[in-house]
Amino acid sequence: MPNPKGKSSRSKIGARRSHHRAIPQGYAKCDNCNELKLSHAVCPNCGYYAKKQVLEVKEI
Repeated sequence: MPNPKGKSSRSKIGARRSHHRAIPQGYAKCDNCNELKLSHAVCPNCGYYAKKQVLEVKEI
């Protein structure tokens, strides 16, 4: 098995890990109620998707 010849520097480790970060969710406004929702998903507030009623939302 090949082994590393020397210690990896902090910059080398950081460059390798540069893509290991949390990516924020993409939010969009609902066309029906203007609340924030996940894009390409049914609005949890009103139940609409693509200007059509998809879910029946109960009031709590």
